[in-house]
Order: sequence, then structure tokens, then C-alpha cells
Amino acid sequence: MLSKNSGFIVIVALILAVALGAYAADSRTKLKPGWNLFSPKQDIDMGRESAKQAEMQLPILNDRQASIYIDTLGKRLASHAPGEKYPYQFKIVNDTAINAFALPGGFIYVNRGAIDAADSENQIAGVIAHEIGHVVLRHGTNQVSKAYLAQAPLAILGGVLGSNSIGSVLGQLGVGFGLNSLFLKYSRDAETQADLMGTQILHDNGYDPKGMVEFFEKIQAESKGGRATQFFSDHPNPENRISNVQREIERLGGLPANARRDSPEFHTVKNLLAGLPAPPKSGARGTTRPSDTRNGKPEPPSAKRATFSGNGLQFRYPDNWRQYGQGSAMTFAPDSGIVNGALAYGMMIAEFEPDYHGQGQISLDEATDQLVSNLQRSNANMRVTRSHERTRVGGQPALITEATNQSPAGGRETDWIVTTMRPDGTMYYVVGVAPQNEFGTYLRAFEDVVDSLRFR
Repeated sequence: MLSKNSGFIVIVALILAVALGAYAADSRTKLKPGWNLFSPKQDIDMGRESAKQAEMQLPILNDRQASIYIDTLGKRLASHAPGEKYPYQFKIVNDTAINAFALPGGFIYVNRGAIDAADSENQIAGVIAHEIGHVVLRHGTNQVSKAYLAQAPLAILGGVLGSNSIGSVLGQLGVGFGLNSLFLKYSRDAETQADLMGTQILHDNGYDPKGMVEFFEKIQAESKGGRATQFFSDHPNPENRISNVQREIERLGGLPANARRDSPEFHTVKNLLAGLPAPPKSGARGTTRPSDTRNGKPEPPSAKRATFSGNGLQFRYPDNWRQYGQGSAMTFAPDSGIVNGALAYGMMIAEFEPDYHGQGQISLDEATDQLVSNLQRSNANMRVTRSHERTRVGGQPALITEATNQSPAGGRETDWIVTTMRPDGTMYYVVGVAPQNEFGTYLRAFEDVVDSLRFR
């Protein structure tokens, strides 16, 4: 018979044995973010600013069931991500290219084409987990840090970063409001790290991590036909990618118990997407960018009007313009109106949250000055030529500001900015953009949009 002390020793020994066995079974690769000039909070600020711009120009899929599914799946995966707890959000881009991308701070976008290419839920979960890996390891702001350090004199570096002026930093790098900056092409080392982190996240969520391997194998095969080349263009294929993931699964102790591979919800959403109308044509590179051109000009604004109604707004716009984005930030532009990822012809409509300085409200004049100041910080070549011209929009007081800027189409452009406050205090701004020598052709269309704007 064992004494009480002997029994206690045996129990402790068993506990230690189980703990050591678990430790030995889970010898995962240790991963941590690299050098960075920014704080995690600034990652969020930078990501939110970039997401706002992205959604002005990307065709975000507006299907409630599919959107809820991908956001729920993404947030479930992110709940097991290590490190900072970012405000993750996941959206579907209405593009058939097989691709996905992540912005700093947890703003993640998955192409419709990636969902279509996946055969099971653990495959699309592998794509999302990989993008979460980029966020966790702060690869976006790591790249911006390196670029900024290479360009900014050390004497001003601390002052700019200490000001929390993310828009200013990005603007000085030339990546503030251009969509090109959102498609950060990471190094092969960064891609390997995201693969390993994604494998760990899948495992910790109870998924079969081999889904990531299967997806890579599938799109490697499909890339021979050209369909999946965009994924490998934006995600450089590291050496031994598949074997690296397989080895990480072994370090994690093999597959989790009752590993999850699939779900009925995934196939419901995949079939739903297959039944939707074909998405708008992709840009020149086959990416998620809107129409992009370096040659030719768009057609003049049509005299016929289409109607937008949503998000408490209603207005008319030329029916040969397409909508990019939704909600609090939208762009309406003709085909070829986006040049090198930046708006050259068309209009942006967005909300703006001014600094109230601790007061309950501020005047439209002051809020407009703050907006224009923000735009100038991110667009160093912007010059105001006319300001505070009073008008009305939707029955509310409004201001017109006019500025010139460097056009992505070459030469100078005119930026026609209208600001107004909704009855609930939300500030909206509308920016009409066209090259200076063509602005007269577009001004009537810009005015028609603003004249037709109604708040609901």
C-alpha cells in the first residue's frame, strides 16, 4: 500500500509527465514581429486609413450571407492568434482572381475567386489564417518602417512618428492614398513566417492544417493555366513552402483531435457566390484593383443617370460610371478613370470625423478646414485655389473648396470639394476629380450629383 506521501509523489509525477509530453509534442516554431517604428495602435490607425481608401476603389461584395460567413470564420480564426488583439474585420472582394490581402491592424480582404478555388472550409481557412499571420507579425508596418527610415532624415523621424500622424507618414512615402500601397509584396521570408503562423492558428482552432498545403498545391497546378498567377505575384512563393507547412504540423504534434475539414456553411456560400452575376472586370494586372490604364482617356460623363440609394443617402450619377466600395466611403468613376491605383476622373463620397477638441460640436467651416488640412498632408502637391464658397446640399448648408493637385494621369488636376453636415451631425465630403484641361467637361456632372444628393 502506498503512503499518502508516495501517492502524492506519483500524482505529481504523472502531471509532470503529461505536461512534458505535451511540451515535447508541441514544439512549434517561435515567431515574433520584426523591427518596427510604429506601435500596435498605429498599426490599427494605418490599417483603418488604408481600408477606407481601399473600399473606395475595390468592388466589395455586398451579399449579407456571404459577408457574415467570411467575417465569422475570420474572427473565429483570429481569436486564437497570439499577440495583440486587433479589431479584425474580414470582407469579400468581388473579383475572380485567386487572391487575398491583409492591411495592418487586422483589415483583411478575400477575393471571391479564392473562395471559388477552395474545395473545403479548411482550405479557405488556410488562406485567411495566412493573412492573419501577416497581421500578427506586423509585416505591413515593418515594411513601411524600413521604407520610411530609408527616406526620412533622422532629425525629423521622431517628431513625425511621435505625432501619431499616420496619414502624414504615408503621404511622405508616397503611399498615402494610392491603392498600389495596399498590395504590399512581402519577402519570401515574410511569406514563410505567415505560412507557419497560419498553420499554428489553424491547428489551435481545431482545423486540419493540411488544408493550407492542399490549397497551395491546387493553385500551383492552376497557375500553369494563368488563373492563380496573381496569388504568387502578390505572395512570392518561398522555397519548400509545402514541406515547411508539413514540418510545422509535425512540430505541433500532428493533427488536432477530430480535426475539422469542412462545413455545410462553406458549400452553401460557395454555391451562393457561383449563382451571383459575374463580377466587374479586373484591372490590367488581374488584381482586385478597379480599372487601371496608362493609355487613352475615359468616355465623357453620360447624360443618362443611374441612381444610388443606400447608407442614408440618395443621388444620381452618370450611368457610364461604376461604383467602387460601399458604406462610408465610395468612389464613382468611368472605365479607365483609375490610373495607377489612384482616382484621375470621377468622384469620391465619404464621411469625415473632425476633431471636436472636447466640444459637443464645431462649425462646418472649421470641420472643412480640418478635412482640407488632412488631404494636404497626404497630398503634398495640393494647393487650395478657392474656399468657403457657400451653397446648399440636400437642404443643408454646404461649402465648396477648389484645389489643384498632381494628377496620376500626368500634369495637374482640379479637385472640387463639397462639404456638408447631415442633420445628425455626420460630416460628408464629395470630391470631384479631373485633369485641369478636362475639368469643364466633368463639372456639370459633379454639380448634378451634388444637386441630387438627399439625406434619408
